[in-house]
Amino acid sequence: MQFIDLRTQFERIEDDVRARIDAVLQSQQFIMGPPVIELEERLAAFAGVRHALSCSSGTDALVIALMALGLEKDDAVFVPAFTFFASAESVTLAGGTPVFVDVDPVTFNLSPSSLGRAVDDTLAAGRLRPRGIMPVDLFGQPADYRAIEEVARAHGLFVIEDAAQGFGGSYHGRTAGSFGTVAATSFFPAKPLGCYGDGGAIFTDDDDLAALIASVRVHGQGADKYDNVRIGLNGRLDSLQAAVLLSKLDLFEQEIAERNRIAAAYTHELEGLLVTPTVPDGLVSTWAQYTLLAKDADERSRILAALKDKGVPTAVYYTTPLHLSTAYAALGYHEGDLPVCEDLSRRAFSLPMHPYLSETDLVLITQTIRECL
Repeated sequence: MQFIDLRTQFERIEDDVRARIDAVLQSQQFIMGPPVIELEERLAAFAGVRHALSCSSGTDALVIALMALGLEKDDAVFVPAFTFFASAESVTLAGGTPVFVDVDPVTFNLSPSSLGRAVDDTLAAGRLRPRGIMPVDLFGQPADYRAIEEVARAHGLFVIEDAAQGFGGSYHGRTAGSFGTVAATSFFPAKPLGCYGDGGAIFTDDDDLAALIASVRVHGQGADKYDNVRIGLNGRLDSLQAAVLLSKLDLFEQEIAERNRIAAAYTHELEGLLVTPTVPDGLVSTWAQYTLLAKDADERSRILAALKDKGVPTAVYYTTPLHLSTAYAALGYHEGDLPVCEDLSRRAFSLPMHPYLSETDLVLITQTIRECL
């Protein structure tokens, strides 16, 4: 059994993928070739924004966007502590300082109330200047953008949506990737829309910001490749990866529907035994992961062991909240500062989730958990 079954998906799209890759090989345009231009146009249309700019990874998508926003050393960007390290790391790489925020115990996304307190505390301390907020669409579910954008407006902060896990989801009719000043996503192979290597994209409706992003993406390029007008990165997307993504985009909406069907089946079988995921009314998740909460760390360990004995792969995200990570020890956070993040790190675990999960596998997984409990 696969945690994420890319092979079955490939068998479905193999002819189209190979034809698109062959076209790239024939063209010899391996960097920013025609498939990249087509992909950017289709991504922008999908997200409902004016500009989609592809890049080399989800991390680079965040870094490039933050560099284009002119982040500086004493600028604070508020980031949830229960997420992948790249969210905070991108702030540091772009020159700013992450300030960690607790998450909502039901959705696992950035808590607007914790965010408000973090902004007030940062202003009171006076060491950092609040500049932005980075909500993360964790496990495929968009964050609470109405509440977050209210805090942003009150304090004059930009919002950068980390849609690495949530691209394809929606929030009250708007597609993930369309929120805030700028948004970013990842095309890492395990993502709901993934390529066969690293890749990412940046989304914005701001024409001037899009031009800055395009420059930063290619070494701070100006009028030509030897006119470097700012410090940038080598952050371009390969044409081969764009070709793969174009094939996968044709299936994407259908696969999101299948992910939602499988998530509903999981919830039907496991509700009442464990804390099952909650998607608020008006939201659609891409179910990048299907994540449950055990009663405590011991119960989680028992369930994971039982599933392993039956050949069922599982994953645990994220065993160390970012505010307690070694890399950010100098920021002075302590255990107990963000209690919801710390609690989730001890209790959360994820089951296999992909559009090709069979009924037989689903029954095996849920029955094993039932027997264990």
